[in-house]
Amino acid sequence: MSRLSNKYIGFKMIQAERATRMNLSKTVYPHSRPMPDMVKNNSEEGYQVTYPDGYISFSPKDVFEKAYMQVGDNNTITQELVDNFIKDYDVFTKQGKITVVIATLKNGFTIVESSACVDPKNYNEEMGSGICKARINNQVWNHLGFLLQTAKDGII
Repeated sequence: MSRLSNKYIGFKMIQAERATRMNLSKTVYPHSRPMPDMVKNNSEEGYQVTYPDGYISFSPKDVFEKAYMQVGDNNTITQELVDNFIKDYDVFTKQGKITVVIATLKNGFTIVESSACVDPKNYNEEMGSGICKARINNQVWNHLGFLLQTAKDGII
């Protein structure tokens, strides 16, 4: 019988706004409010985070941006989010009639798609690549939608 680890994956939707935290006093100044000049010289950039239960905290910029992705208005996935989540594509031609596209996402996950034609005389890598990229785009929509639904409503 396998034993579960003590590691967990958390999904939650939060409110956040860019903020600066003064290093000595740990006072947080959201960017929507005026900030004293002395804060600018001795500060840390990040986000003021408000959790669903009303708890407010500060998260350093690099930690926050690694853990959270901004969603569209009305809790939506947008074409811009999908496009920005795809880091790059590798396109290959195999056997003179098969296009293989490997998409690497921002989080390192990869999606592989292929398309082919019957007669190599009709092969067009650009067309095959377009078909594969459209399929990959649909998968990214699905994955990000799953992530958003989980963050919005939780696991259970």
